Amino acid sequence: MSATERAGRKRRGRGEQPVVPRAEFQSYYGRPVIKPPSWAAPDIAGYFFLGGLAGAGSVLAAGAHLTGRTTTATALKVSSLTAVSLSAAALIHDLGRPSRFANMLRVFKPTSPMSMGSWLLGVYGPAAGAAAASAVTGRLPRLGGAATGAAALLGPAVATYTGVLAADTAVPAWHGAHRELPYLFGASATAAAAGMALVTGPTHENVPARCAAGLAALADAAVERAAERRLGMVAETWREGRAGNLLRAARYLTAAGALGAVVLGGRRAPAVASGLALLAGSACTRFGVFAAGVASAEDPKYTVVPQRERAEAG
Repeated sequence: MSATERAGRKRRGRGEQPVVPRAEFQSYYGRPVIKPPSWAAPDIAGYFFLGGLAGAGSVLAAGAHLTGRTTTATALKVSSLTAVSLSAAALIHDLGRPSRFANMLRVFKPTSPMSMGSWLLGVYGPAAGAAAASAVTGRLPRLGGAATGAAALLGPAVATYTGVLAADTAVPAWHGAHRELPYLFGASATAAAAGMALVTGPTHENVPARCAAGLAALADAAVERAAERRLGMVAETWREGRAGNLLRAARYLTAAGALGAVVLGGRRAPAVASGLALLAGSACTRFGVFAAGVASAEDPKYTVVPQRERAEAG
């Protein structure tokens, strides 16, 4: 056997050797690859939570209105108006000046979640206000019914568009879960609205809210697990630190609230306790997801390692 054949056989035994060395993805002096969100957690995470409560609350309010559960319907209409007002106030506070929110309405851009969100709030807010005013005063019932229907139609978009808004950024813990995040926010919003109905409505009207609480809790748990699977190693930010503590608390509170609502919701005290747990769980979900996003943006490994994995897969 010639030397050339022996060398070829040896190369084949070792496998083909790469011509170009394996790429290393590193950030400049370990600094963040992307700019962390400049949003303030109390303002924007609160905006996420309150908007979800308002939107999902309008849907449940319309259902209560149609089925003759007038006390629950009125309470949910008032809570939705209060929540969307506080949500807008939180957004304006983060923007710094009210004129900045008004300026966002100067542009209608369907491909921009921020633009669509601004217009949603601008249209949904008056509808929620008219529905609540009519329910409280008893005046103009036809107008109130039309406003209730309009708020219910816009409610799902109001409850979920913040998930689209967050996922549209470059933040790894948000963008990596862009398919699941709107559904997670929607399930969390439904749990919060069901909790509000349990707290503010009489027990003889709360059967739909109890059912909604159970379904929302199941959906919340399933979607969160799906998001973590999709995120891969970035899911560490959902399990560790402040975000991990908040999201664990959210899971326990939501599960306990849903179980209490389904099993014991026919009695006043357990219904109120379950509703408060659902509201707290929904708030913890929003604040936890927000904290995970900040953590993933601040640590460069959550940006460069996924890049390396995609490069090797490609």
